[in-house]
Amino acid sequence: MWFDEGVFYQIYPLGFCGAERVNDFGGISHRLGKIEAEIPRLKELGVTAVILNPLFESERHGYDTVDFFRVDRRLGTNEEFKSLVEKFHAEGIRVVLDGVFHHTGREFMPFKEVREKREGTDYRFWFQINFAGDSPYHDGFAYDNWEGHAELVKLRLENCDLQRYLMDAVRFWIDEFGIDGLRLDVCYSLPPWFMEMLRATVREKRQDFFLVGEVIHCGNFAQNLCPERLDSVTNYECYKGMVSAFNSNNLFEIEHSLTRLFSSQPWALYTGKRLLNFLDNHDVLRVFTALQDKRNLLPLYTLLFTIPGIPCVYYGSEFGAEGDKSDNDYRLRPCIDEIDKTARPEISAHVRAFAQIRKNSRALCYGSYNKVALANTNCAFERCKDGERVIAAFNIADAPVTLNLGGGTARDLLTNEEMPLNCVSLPPHSSRVLMRL
Repeated sequence: MWFDEGVFYQIYPLGFCGAERVNDFGGISHRLGKIEAEIPRLKELGVTAVILNPLFESERHGYDTVDFFRVDRRLGTNEEFKSLVEKFHAEGIRVVLDGVFHHTGREFMPFKEVREKREGTDYRFWFQINFAGDSPYHDGFAYDNWEGHAELVKLRLENCDLQRYLMDAVRFWIDEFGIDGLRLDVCYSLPPWFMEMLRATVREKRQDFFLVGEVIHCGNFAQNLCPERLDSVTNYECYKGMVSAFNSNNLFEIEHSLTRLFSSQPWALYTGKRLLNFLDNHDVLRVFTALQDKRNLLPLYTLLFTIPGIPCVYYGSEFGAEGDKSDNDYRLRPCIDEIDKTARPEISAHVRAFAQIRKNSRALCYGSYNKVALANTNCAFERCKDGERVIAAFNIADAPVTLNLGGGTARDLLTNEEMPLNCVSLPPHSSRVLMRL
């Protein structure tokens, strides 16, 4: 499918566009042009799909939805978003939205009606309500929320009317805007039957519609990667393993995860599956901030583009943007205008080169995974598909290393240099991606 071969780019629109932190539900701001202006650059970077999360009308950060049928007025109008999708599509870039189906904001109209009418509205069945209790907002009733956050009201997905509402919203975004997929927020809290309902709904419209679930701990989620449910899930295990391994000079850590998830061993969890891989996103430290030795940043991006799965770059990180989780995560989500796009051009160039390499390699898109060499500060693995054999090798140490990766010769896919595989030299803090000849 298109997503298996894709290079994704994640944008947090409210931050990217410099929207106000709190929605006053007044006038409409026209900010989507900031995203549109980046389309030529994203195409040049090699991006084939964007994830925009979140986008629906909300109270503050986007995950407190109040209207599933409207673009947040701090960004623009539905008509402007439709035009934006058309411009992405004209450049061959797919558009994936964030589907927040587990909870809403307190200003969501059905919940507002419960606050006003209590037992006098059938909307009370859309939520888990206890009219004998109370909430932190002193509503005179208690309700379930997401992980203790009372501002995020948990939906009672078993309700048939609510199901129809949500599925109608999904159909609306496909029919009216032509979106190509959905990221399911907190998918680990969604019941499998809901994923199946969603899959059946989108399949009515598009056979190639992409469904990816946000999963923090993916170890027990493999059963949901199937034609009836999801195409992919977020690969938090390898995200943590990649950054931690590079910071601790312990490549055994990430290799262990890669073997556990993707190897040919019968106990491997995701063999033949393609998870969504990333080095950072809107919820975690920017990779430039998290990585202790910045000299290893380019090898780390090489790793992102060569392990099994679908690479996803978070906006601004291709420029070396920094950001920590202070100020309620807003430092992770700056306006694109605040990011220096000239400070570290080598990162964008590296991403662009490896996006092209991956585009031309079925082994990197679909291939098997096999460890070739492993030490604390250097390693190599091989990806194979349809006779194509690609080896990725890494050295994160301060000294050069020479690796014996087997017999025969290979060509460096970045430099076109040919070399014997039994004598592959790696300078300090470097990587090579080699095609066996």
